[in-house]
Amino acid sequence: MERLARLRAICLALPEVVEKLSHGSPAWFTGNGKMFVSHTAFQHGSGRFGFWCAAPHGAQEWLVGARPNDYFRPPYVGQRGWLGVYVDDDPDWVELSGIVEEAYRCVANGRQLQKLETDRPA
Repeated sequence: MERLARLRAICLALPEVVEKLSHGSPAWFTGNGKMFVSHTAFQHGSGRFGFWCAAPHGAQEWLVGARPNDYFRPPYVGQRGWLGVYVDDDPDWVELSGIVEEAYRCVANGRQLQKLETDRPA
């Protein structure tokens, strides 16, 4: 559960994000109602903790190709470019925070992106 708590904190730190259940799992949405991260407890039987997220064009192919033990093409949303991320025992939370922020940037509106930039500490 600690990994879920950390993922939740990263998502909820972004402007106007709300958490809702989606298909029985926690998911995070921008204030305009667009999902950007979905927690998937054990990856459809893989036994690995992870999440799916929106990703910039080409990121899924590149990351899955370069690091298939850390990233995967998720079912259902993979064909739209979403990225699957395994979060195993000792993940790099700085890297995961960057991936979550990029997912947010993929779906946030202009006002939310502006708020993201202006709310950053100097």
